[in-house]
Amino acid sequence: MHVVYPGSFDPFTNGHLDVTRRAARLFGKVTVAVLENPSKRGQYLFSAEERVEIIRESVRDLSNVEVATFQGLLAEFVKAIGAQAIVKGLRAVSDYEYELQMAHLNRQLVPGLETLFILAATRYSFVSSTMVKEIARYGGDVSKLVPPATLRALKAKYG
Repeated sequence: MHVVYPGSFDPFTNGHLDVTRRAARLFGKVTVAVLENPSKRGQYLFSAEERVEIIRESVRDLSNVEVATFQGLLAEFVKAIGAQAIVKGLRAVSDYEYELQMAHLNRQLVPGLETLFILAATRYSFVSSTMVKEIARYGGDVSKLVPPATLRALKAKYG
């Protein structure tokens, strides 16, 4: 089964990597889909191209994982690449409430499209990209929260 793991991944964290690794063990092919939202271009720390490169380096040992960008509706992207399902990581109840709505909407757009949830590993359940950026911005140590490729990119951005 081919699944899509979508997100902005700005930046890619160890929590994202954990969900990717677990999905790769469960499914034949995983496409990590990096959202490229032109209306939010100035709000991202990393460009879509930078995020793709960071993720590719982080998953290079996973032969059944590819990384791509997408714009527009996720359901249409999933359909266009021939994937059968969406995989989402959940950290908390608040994630579930939002993702449940999105799952129902995506199934309305593409009937039969399933969304599968992978619960965050406990050690990553508090990690968010927003918090990682905030800590890194002020010189805090995020080395236990992100893969080496992300750490290098954050150091390059923040000095």
